[in-house]
Amino acid sequence: MQMSAVPFRRILARVAFAAMAFATIASGRAVAATQGDYVALPGVKLWVVDTGGTGDTILLLHPRTGTSEIWEGQISALAAAGFRVIAPDKPGAGKSSLLADAKVVPYVETLDALADHLKLARFNLVGAAEGGYFAFDFAAWKPERVKKLVLAATGLGVQVDEEGRKFRENAAIPGFSKLPPEVRELSPTYRGFNPAGVKRWLEIEHSATPEGAARPLLHTPNTVEKLATLQMPVLVLAGDVDLTTPSGAIRLWTKHLKNKEFKLIPEAGHGLMWEQPEAFNRAVLDFLKP
Repeated sequence: MQMSAVPFRRILARVAFAAMAFATIASGRAVAATQGDYVALPGVKLWVVDTGGTGDTILLLHPRTGTSEIWEGQISALAAAGFRVIAPDKPGAGKSSLLADAKVVPYVETLDALADHLKLARFNLVGAAEGGYFAFDFAAWKPERVKKLVLAATGLGVQVDEEGRKFRENAAIPGFSKLPPEVRELSPTYRGFNPAGVKRWLEIEHSATPEGAARPLLHTPNTVEKLATLQMPVLVLAGDVDLTTPSGAIRLWTKHLKNKEFKLIPEAGHGLMWEQPEAFNRAVLDFLKP
């Protein structure tokens, strides 16, 4: 019996992903070979990594303590599974910069302009930590462009209710904000077993937001009422040892979503996609499969 082209391509994608997953396990990271380039958009020179291809698109939005490089464990693996993967440095972070005298605008407007430039009608959107703030903001502003939404290790900057305020008060760790960033964001298990990974994470963190860089704005404040407007499927990912944004805090805003899945990743801190790339990628791919 002759195998049709479509199933055969799917088999090849799965084989490629399995090989990439093995590489991730062996090295702790599946490094993307894809090079980035600058895209000129209104008011900004945006650095964008783009794997290209004709597959379904995934747009990755990085945390405040990261750049597009923080997705080293995702870009190659997701591309090997058949997706076109796009990862920009947000304006004022990494290699992206605002043009001289340019007005700071909501990041979602820059993302919308990027989607137009790349001729992306609809795509899957993944945001981690602060990247989740902007992913949520975009999905609420332009829901027609977002197929599925993934929000990872993020509090979304949501204006919480009394229950949320009380949780944060009870869960607060004295002096936490003064701890080194790798202690706040990476789990003790990861730091103990992966000193090379911690060193690489710190290299990215140090280049993430230059001193005095303007921070992108939200289009509208992120609120629980805004969460309730989302209609597309949403995957919420949390690390079970995340001290920066505890899973309990994430569950409090997740309950306001209408169409959601929640997944807890074991032994992962705030940098869950960095610490547990295989588990993160599998959760995303399972969620995005037709």
